[in-house]
Amino acid sequence: MLKEEIINKIKKITQPKILIIGDFALDEMVFGNTERISREAPVIILEHYDTKKILGAASNAANNVSTLNTGKAGAIGVYGDDYYGGELLRILKEKNIDTSLMVMDKTRKTTTKTRISGSCNHSITQQIVRIDRQTKTPLEKDTEDKIIENIKKAIKDYDGVILSDYHLGCLTQRVINCAIEEAKKHDKIIVADIQKDMEKYKGVDIITPNQPDSEKQVGFYIKNDDDLLKAGKELLETLDLKKVLMTRGENGMALFEKQDGKITFNKIPAYNKKEVFDVTGAGDTVVAAFTLALCSGLSAKDAMRLGNLAASIVIRYFGCHTISVEDLINEIK
Repeated sequence: MLKEEIINKIKKITQPKILIIGDFALDEMVFGNTERISREAPVIILEHYDTKKILGAASNAANNVSTLNTGKAGAIGVYGDDYYGGELLRILKEKNIDTSLMVMDKTRKTTTKTRISGSCNHSITQQIVRIDRQTKTPLEKDTEDKIIENIKKAIKDYDGVILSDYHLGCLTQRVINCAIEEAKKHDKIIVADIQKDMEKYKGVDIITPNQPDSEKQVGFYIKNDDDLLKAGKELLETLDLKKVLMTRGENGMALFEKQDGKITFNKIPAYNKKEVFDVTGAGDTVVAAFTLALCSGLSAKDAMRLGNLAASIVIRYFGCHTISVEDLINEIK
């Protein structure tokens, strides 16, 4: 009976529509086999055999949402007037993410991280170099105004909002304030997935930082449950939040809630600790599953458990990976 109850709760997360606002990016993976050393310089020559383009940063959060709720995801962010901008939009559309509110800015580069990896006979593939194409300065006012206009136009049509901040300039204070104001006006849940500068997000409903970033924010290390509760309480009160979901790596997650002037605290261990391969993108999976669960009416504790379950699956794969509701149900079974 308990298993069926859990499965029924999981099925509910396919219904809500989620708007993702933030730093959209593309990861380009270039692979080659070692051929020889160049005569021009003491460098390896790779014989190219494959290139893969993967959604990263806020794009990965949107991809996780779209995979879980079967395409009920919208994107608001910026891209450049370049080859990678076209590729970013193409792949977002392939993943059933609405790109109609994305904004082109000819002064900015489409954020792209190119990883070049090589291998030779009887060896594993290893990354050799990474090339970053990005504009990290805050948005110019014209682009910022377009983003704000699109936020005002869109939020009423969604059940929840995720602000995905990778510190690449899209989430200016004006953009953040507009998103918070519009979410509250239309009674929508708004969640911020952030690493630093948490003061900028004062007034959102929920933040989902990891423990090291939480420690930097509060100014002390979390060594025991007393420290954990103290940190959660400080984040709730200083940032005017309803909830904090703190991801703690191998120690699982902790949830802090403020209701009727009281603060409650719950924690759970990490699931599937023996099969950890790669934590890349796991935070995006957590915020996607957690937000969908809340927007579908699940309690915050159930939403935390669902986020933990989702993360325990994606970390078994190398690189950014997404999962479906079927994956979650199969894991429960």
